[in-house]
Amino acid sequence: MATEDRTAMFDAVVAAADYPMLVVTVQAGGRRAGCLVGFATQVSIEPRRFLVGLSKRNHTYRVAEYAERLAVHVLGSEQLSLARLFGGETGDDIDKFVHCDWHVGPGGVPVLKTVPSWFSARILERHDFGDHVGVLLDPEDGAAPRRPAETLRYHAVARLSAGHPV
Repeated sequence: MATEDRTAMFDAVVAAADYPMLVVTVQAGGRRAGCLVGFATQVSIEPRRFLVGLSKRNHTYRVAEYAERLAVHVLGSEQLSLARLFGGETGDDIDKFVHCDWHVGPGGVPVLKTVPSWFSARILERHDFGDHVGVLLDPEDGAAPRRPAETLRYHAVARLSAGHPV
């Protein structure tokens, strides 16, 4: 199979999986940042571990390089505006937190107030995966939904233009 065909096939399979979209927020060195994340998953049951992929081109990645913890937020299906803010804008140009409701959470991480669920986590390790760095997390605190919520999925943001070049 030609490289173009393999790429198209892989992209179609990943799009069909329709992963949930998350927002990661972080604070370090007096700077705060956040971005829309599509590469994330639980990677261990015991102990609980979660892995988030941050783009090396992203402002959030540059702040997270110096952070000890971050927060992971699950977006509700009706929160496309938050996805646009954290995925379509770059922290190099604007302070995204001026445009949304948030509070200081555990360890100083920004926590978005309007999301159905979130958790804060200590950063255990960072791994270079190419154009993204995998950040291995140890969940510490958070809030779970009181009732099941529809999550924002990849198909809802597939045509969103990234705040930084891909």
